[in-house]
Amino acid sequence: MTGPEPGRITRLTVTDFRSYERASLPLGGGAVYLYGPNGAGKTNILEAVSLLSLGRGLRQAALAEIGRRRPGEAVGRAWSVAAVLASGDGDIHLGTGLERAGSSRRLVRLDGQTVPSGRLSDLVRLVWLTPQQDRLFLEGASDRRRFFDRLVHAVEPAHAGFAGAYEKALRERMRLLIDARDLGARPDPVWLAALEAQMASAGAQLASARVRTLLALQAEIEARQDRPFPQADLSLTGVWEGLALQGLDLAALEAQLAEALASGRGRDSAAGRGLVGPHRGDLAVKHRQKDRMAAECSTGEQKALLLNLVLAQAARLSRAVSMPNPVLLLDEVAAHLDPVRRAALFDEIEALCLQAFLTGTDAALFSDLKGRAQGVHVDEGSLTTLED
Repeated sequence: MTGPEPGRITRLTVTDFRSYERASLPLGGGAVYLYGPNGAGKTNILEAVSLLSLGRGLRQAALAEIGRRRPGEAVGRAWSVAAVLASGDGDIHLGTGLERAGSSRRLVRLDGQTVPSGRLSDLVRLVWLTPQQDRLFLEGASDRRRFFDRLVHAVEPAHAGFAGAYEKALRERMRLLIDARDLGARPDPVWLAALEAQMASAGAQLASARVRTLLALQAEIEARQDRPFPQADLSLTGVWEGLALQGLDLAALEAQLAEALASGRGRDSAAGRGLVGPHRGDLAVKHRQKDRMAAECSTGEQKALLLNLVLAQAARLSRAVSMPNPVLLLDEVAAHLDPVRRAALFDEIEALCLQAFLTGTDAALFSDLKGRAQGVHVDEGSLTTLED
């Protein structure tokens, strides 16, 4: 009997995390379904796994808010999430958390040594879908950009760095423009030009990476036409993504963006916000069979479109031999699918050999997974693995 494939999580341990004082869950490296009543702590386990990647996890919670609190405690405790990952050269021990309550700095440890948080991208690739994303097509563009950029980052880890550099330069540029406007002064042109050069360099990288991801995901969706999920036509509505899609190379894209930023200083100053750049782009999704934008579709159709997009990403990652296998987190997804699509989802997880974590209130939702997935009953912060 062979062991779990490299990169699979074989044990997850949480300490003072949300509703858990301490819990440890041995894992086989395949699909896991967690069931139990509302408030039992199922989503907390998914959130713990999501914190094995860069960022603030699937809830986007402030790090100081994650620690367990007893009645009367105003501040959450220092918390930790530890995982054992399978490897061809022996187990890898990965951990993250806060060393002291109230801290805003998350530490990452690899085999007992403190390492930069960027190392997480080398070890775990995550894709998730939560009930909060059900309104993704109805909310503002910033939510869709954040969702799509996470898909980009899963394949191109440098994307997060470019995004951070771009946002930092954007904030500083706007502060310079607004302060000068309020004082009736002329902003420092040298400093403005330096900030715009940073924005143009990082922004060109952002737009180009988004286009690469868009084309790859669309190709995956085309290859998935035999699944009972609606086909999606994807597009990026940003000007700079559009130029990258037309074949404009990185240097030309950077030069045009720098020129647009320089010529738009007056407009941005008057508006009090940046009107030019990849931070203005958006992801558009159309239901192909109905020739209707996702926002105009039913709630169930939107869920199915989003799920097909997430599965396309997982399929794409699962074939990337230079990266760890993806881990799929699906919170309360099964309950919103009809039996045909639910069975298709389970078959897809198995066909792609994904390590997946699914949650639901009723074990019956996962009856088609019996015998091919690990069942875990969750109740009041305790985890009980079911016997087959």
